[in-house]
Amino acid sequence: MIVRSIGSAWRRAAALLVLLILMLLPIAAALAQTAVPAPAAPAAATAPPPPACDAKTLENCTPNSGDTAWMLTSVALVLMMTIPGLGLFYGGMVRKKNVGDTVMTSFAITCLVTVLWAILNYSTAFRAGTPLIGGLDRAFLQNILSDIAKGIGNPNPLAPTIPETVYMCFQMTFAIITPALIAGAFAERMKFSAMLWFIGLWATFVYAPIAHWVWGPDGFLNSANDAAWVKVLDFAGGTVVHVNSGVAGLMACLMLGPRKDSGPAHNVVLTFIGASLLWVGWFGFNAGSATSAGMQAGMAMTVTQIATAVAALTWMFVEWAARGKPTVVGICTGAVAGLVAITPASGFVGPVGSMAIGVAAGVLCYWGAVTLKHMLGYDDALDAFGVHAVGGAAGAILTGVFAIEQYGGTPGLIEGNAGQVLNQVLGVGIVVVYDVVASLVILKLVDLVVGLRVDVEVERDGLDLALHGETVQ
Repeated sequence: MIVRSIGSAWRRAAALLVLLILMLLPIAAALAQTAVPAPAAPAAATAPPPPACDAKTLENCTPNSGDTAWMLTSVALVLMMTIPGLGLFYGGMVRKKNVGDTVMTSFAITCLVTVLWAILNYSTAFRAGTPLIGGLDRAFLQNILSDIAKGIGNPNPLAPTIPETVYMCFQMTFAIITPALIAGAFAERMKFSAMLWFIGLWATFVYAPIAHWVWGPDGFLNSANDAAWVKVLDFAGGTVVHVNSGVAGLMACLMLGPRKDSGPAHNVVLTFIGASLLWVGWFGFNAGSATSAGMQAGMAMTVTQIATAVAALTWMFVEWAARGKPTVVGICTGAVAGLVAITPASGFVGPVGSMAIGVAAGVLCYWGAVTLKHMLGYDDALDAFGVHAVGGAAGAILTGVFAIEQYGGTPGLIEGNAGQVLNQVLGVGIVVVYDVVASLVILKLVDLVVGLRVDVEVERDGLDLALHGETVQ
């Protein structure tokens, strides 16, 4: 009996052991598969990464992320210069009954020029064509899109390390603010419809060609073009933006004639805010013109700050001596004069040169805005010619004096290259002559078709209510 009981126990134990083994086998198999994976299939050959975009690699390449980030920031800064910067700067200096029309002008120009830039003007300004005008390969921005999914693109050779879309937008902001500056000359008396026609035609037939001459890859004034007829140094727009807009503004105010009446700035705080936005935004304007986040951008930012401060103080002291009191409008206008004058020089001069340019801007632009205007009798309402044409021409010519080879690649007069001063004078002269003739032709055509000037009653009552049905309270 005892033997039979022991045998039954062993059988039960053996059965339990077998059952346990059967339960553990699947788990052991699973663990074995995890510990020893099946041999992997041979890996496919990894494609090499696309090359980085640079001056020698301009197709199917990867833009530089640092340069692109800086240029995206610069686009925003320069756009801020027009809306709201210039709108507030000009809006504070006109009379209250014309504030709405003044800020509306800046905003409408921003919209109009953006559309024209995308349709035609970017292509004719910044694509290769002839020494006088660019080609049409980017009309309607055709073929500008890159392969975003693969992170590759075909940049414009003028800005090889950033996407062409970013470069196009950056130059668009320049094309926007230049005609908007003109509005300071004809403020408080031009029809809104006439303004739109004039600005649209001027942006297409004056700004775009001159931008191509000075900055286009085959422009006949571009110092970077080996085949240029005259090698003009213009880092960020002394001729293209400031001389160009100032001269066109003078032609406009001469065609329109003086205002029937005028008055002091209605809100100096608006002018102060606008000038401050212009100053901050100008770092994108000048340092951004390096089209890269490097040493040249750093020096351009440095000299911009110095020249602006020096010019503002110079204007303040000159006005204080001449009129007995320093004014908010005066020091703000002096700062803008310094920004204007250092613009062409910002990529070519050093701190000492920027100080000299700042002093010259403060003195010469005060003379242009106060003495010259009264001497010749033209009504440049907000001193577009006195500040932008005079300051732009002074800065452009002084660039030829203070240019330092180690900063911008070209020596100026102080380093023994007197010929560069001649090049700068010729560049300013060519831009002025073309601008005078083309602007007068456009103004005359617009006058014949829609008329340039508002009626006497509209001017007396204010442009805001008559042209826009709104008033500023």
